[in-house]
Amino acid sequence: KVRKVPSAEREARLRTAAEMVGLDQLLSRKPAQLSGGQRQRVALARAIVANQPVCLMDEPLSNLDAKLRAEMREEIHRLQRNLNLTMIYVTHDQTEAMSMADQVVLLKDGRIIQVGAPADLYDTPSTVFAAQFLGTPPMNILPKKIVPALSGTPESVDRIGIRPEKIQLSNDGIPMTVDAIDYMGAETVLRMLYQDHRLMARIDGKAQVSIGESVSVNWDPADCHEFDRNGNRICAS
Repeated sequence: KVRKVPSAEREARLRTAAEMVGLDQLLSRKPAQLSGGQRQRVALARAIVANQPVCLMDEPLSNLDAKLRAEMREEIHRLQRNLNLTMIYVTHDQTEAMSMADQVVLLKDGRIIQVGAPADLYDTPSTVFAAQFLGTPPMNILPKKIVPALSGTPESVDRIGIRPEKIQLSNDGIPMTVDAIDYMGAETVLRMLYQDHRLMARIDGKAQVSIGESVSVNWDPADCHEFDRNGNRICAS
C-alpha cells in the first residue's frame, strides 16, 4: 500500500511468496501461532514481496536451534539463487558465512580484515585473526622457534599456522602428549600438548588414541602458513 502497488498485484505477490517459502497453508494464522522457523519464513516472504534487487539480513537465524538453522540456511540459499537476489547477510556464525556466501567480508572491531571467496579466506588467511576465526577446530598457531621442520624460514616469520586436518600421526614425527579427545564419529579431534603449547589435530574417528598417551605427529611444510610479528600473512616469494 505504501508503495501504491495495486491490490491485485499485492495479493498475487503474497500468494507467490507464501508458496515459495511453504507458508501458503498458514496465511490465516497469527504470529503467535507460528513456530520460530515459520516466523523466519515470514521474514523471507516479506523480502520476496518487496521485489527489490538487494536484500539485507541481520543475523536472521540466531535464535533458532541447530537443526532448524541448517534447514533455513538451505532455504535462504535456494531462494537467493532462484530470485537472483544480491543478499547482504550479517552473521557471527562461520558456518553460515562459509556455506552460503559467494564473497565474505570478515570484520573485527568494525574494521575490514579480509574480503574474498570462502575458500580464499580458509586457504590463504591474511592475518592470524582470520586464520583462527574460520575453521572448526581453528588453525593452530605456534611460535616459529619451536617448529623443527621450519627452523630455516626467513627472519620475518614470527609464527607458523597449520590446520588441524593437515596434522597426521606418524612414527618419526614431533612427540606430543594427548591432553583431551573429542570423538565426533567419522572423525576425532586430538588436543595435544607440546612445549607448553596446545595443538589440535583432526584425524580418522577410528584411530585408537588415549588421553595421556604420547604420540608422534607430522605435517607437510607446504601446508604451513607464515605470519609476521604483527600477525600479518607473509606471502611466498
